[in-house]
Amino acid sequence: MADKIKLVQRDTRPQLRATLTYEGDADPAVPVDITGGTPRLYFRRAGETALLDTLVGTVLNGPAGIVVFDWGPSTLDVAPGAYEGQIEVTFADGGRQTVYDILKFAVRGEFDAP
Repeated sequence: MADKIKLVQRDTRPQLRATLTYEGDADPAVPVDITGGTPRLYFRRAGETALLDTLVGTVLNGPAGIVVFDWGPSTLDVAPGAYEGQIEVTFADGGRQTVYDILKFAVRGEFDAP
């Protein structure tokens, strides 16, 4: 995983693509089958508890655990700085699994366009 995902204020791309895996006793980690599940990315400013946005992901390949998240039109309309994300999947049976690692984001200010 990258140290920080670098983004620019007010952008709506690039998509964030993630492959969800579970290490447990497996070496290497095995994909989490997210078929029929609803993945969500919770986005907040680093060090704070209030959520700024919740993105619902699109499952590209359920058995391989591949999901993409599209930034909303106002998700990155935030002050430059450090942000965090947490991915969680709610499965069809109501079970919930949260990715242990927290995503780190660095958002820089955009240039003023003429």
